[in-house]
Amino acid sequence: QVQLVESGGGSVQAGGSLRLSCKASEKIYAMGWFRQGPGKERGGVAAIDRDGHKVYGESVQGRFTISRDNSENTLYLQMNSLKPEDTGQYYCAADSNWWWLRTFQAFRIRYWGQGTQVTVSS
Repeated sequence: QVQLVESGGGSVQAGGSLRLSCKASEKIYAMGWFRQGPGKERGGVAAIDRDGHKVYGESVQGRFTISRDNSENTLYLQMNSLKPEDTGQYYCAADSNWWWLRTFQAFRIRYWGQGTQVTVSS
């Protein structure tokens, strides 16, 4: 059972930046970030495999950067030019199957963190 622990959430004004981290208890091939805004379904933000292949959701393309440190089993999300619509609970996700992360199929992904809140004010 892989444990995922997120950190780095907080409150920021529009245009600001935040960096999220997710520490995994062991190696896992595919990792990513999802978010759930108020009254919305959980949706994919970005994902990355151990070889460095990345995918991004349309709404964050060009503003967010996903990365990972395989030696530390840690995932990161650098969020720049934040907008109020980026507000939500951000979840770290992981699975041995890259396809589920790559296609943001949340219901198929096996491992989840507890979430960290990001609030962007206008």
